[in-house]
Amino acid sequence: MKKHIALENKKVTYTLKKSKRARRVRLAVYCDGTIVVTAPYDLQETVAEKFIREKSRWLFSKIAFFKQFHGRPITRYSQKDYLRYRENALSLVEDKARQLSEEHSYSYNKINIKNQKTRWGSCSRKGNLNFNYKILFLPERIQEYIVAHELCHLREFNHSKKFWKLVSKMVPDYAVVKSDLKKSGIVFH
Repeated sequence: MKKHIALENKKVTYTLKKSKRARRVRLAVYCDGTIVVTAPYDLQETVAEKFIREKSRWLFSKIAFFKQFHGRPITRYSQKDYLRYRENALSLVEDKARQLSEEHSYSYNKINIKNQKTRWGSCSRKGNLNFNYKILFLPERIQEYIVAHELCHLREFNHSKKFWKLVSKMVPDYAVVKSDLKKSGIVFH
């Protein structure tokens, strides 16, 4: 459902999606300027609006980031690309996960490669690791960070200080790499 909110004397249009699976409010800005707020089904709209206001600085920075690409082609990925690159991505991720697991004594169940729209990776409570096939197009140090990040979720299923300490053991400069990933400009379309 389309909504409008006034932020810094500007009218911002966003789509509010209510989800029974959502546990918290999530704000996303896509390369075409679309803004989507996903919120728990029972959350009041005023709480979602408050969240948007609190994140307005971040929101405008993302909009400005994507405006720099206006008029220039942005690489788009298709189902055909996913099918073409899935096996290569699986091989890459399996190698990195095996190497990091042996070095740091981790074990996981299985690895899946998916065509995700908003995530680089995820970890299930069953010990399965999922990765976006587009990891293949990232610099190697960012690939390693993403794999390390998901492996660490096998021990800490959150983003607590303990979790980041585990990540730092595998990728000592993870904060720099994480920042580079955000600046990479890789989009999920």
